Amino acid sequence: MVDKDAVHAHLLDFLKAIPPVEFCCVYGSALHSTNPDKSTMTDYMLGVSDPLQWHSEITGVADNIGVGVHFNPYVTWNNKMLKYGVVRMNDLIQDILNWESLYLSGRLQKPVNMLVDKLDIENVNSVNLRAAVSAALLLLPPKFTEEDLYAKICSLSYMGDLRMLFAEDRNKVKKIVRGQFDLFRTMYKTFLLEYEDKDFLRFSSSTNQLANISQDCGLAVTCSHVSSLPPSIRSRMGIKKEKMEVISKSGEVDNRLGFGSRKEAAQCMQKVLRRTVRVSSARQAISGVLTVGGVTAARYLSNKMCKAWRSWTLK
Repeated sequence: MVDKDAVHAHLLDFLKAIPPVEFCCVYGSALHSTNPDKSTMTDYMLGVSDPLQWHSEITGVADNIGVGVHFNPYVTWNNKMLKYGVVRMNDLIQDILNWESLYLSGRLQKPVNMLVDKLDIENVNSVNLRAAVSAALLLLPPKFTEEDLYAKICSLSYMGDLRMLFAEDRNKVKKIVRGQFDLFRTMYKTFLLEYEDKDFLRFSSSTNQLANISQDCGLAVTCSHVSSLPPSIRSRMGIKKEKMEVISKSGEVDNRLGFGSRKEAAQCMQKVLRRTVRVSSARQAISGVLTVGGVTAARYLSNKMCKAWRSWTLK
């Protein structure tokens, strides 16, 4: 039996060895004993007000080439291997609210263990979670399972990710969801109940205790889902703010969004998300090589590729 308090205390110990942070969460498969894909590293995301002061030697590269976050892998501390990422708090908040890169917001759409939260990021992140549910529903068919929903949410930040082509386990999304299913259910329960109350969703039980879900795919509900997407995503979809305000006030949907159907809206959104993730993943990969050095980057990429290869060769 895992002593959760002891694990939590151990995770907090690392924070005593580094400068103060405004936000810290731990994520990845190493967190959850139920996840079959155990990692050798514990992953930390650190939010600070001034990365220049906190980590001056790498901030320039992370800001100008990457997406504002620097990762330092293979850090040995207290006989454990860990990786930490440092990000400016403003960049973190902007990505949560606007999906500018979907790099940080995508991480927070999945279960994390928040150790420090001085600016109430957990509450801010509710906007991100609601948007993730709406985006996933736009991409799902009229009927699906609860696991399908969480898998679609989980996959949003991987769409267009160049690493998924050669350096990631092809079963990554499935393993994340199945290993952390109860945590996903807890994260998204409030939003699913809200959508059920609005009659957007209907739930029915199945024999394996997973809910079967059916959804309203009408234009009115489609409009509501689109309105829950971050402003920058709607803008890139060609939807002007004035249109959304008129629709929300009048309740009319006709063709004001510029889409003839739910399918068109979903395809447009998917194209925007793919482009966003593709650009941010490429920038972050280049930033990683320049900041941690070629040898370390090659080691990290090699380990990723080995895992990806095993996922393709093992049945």
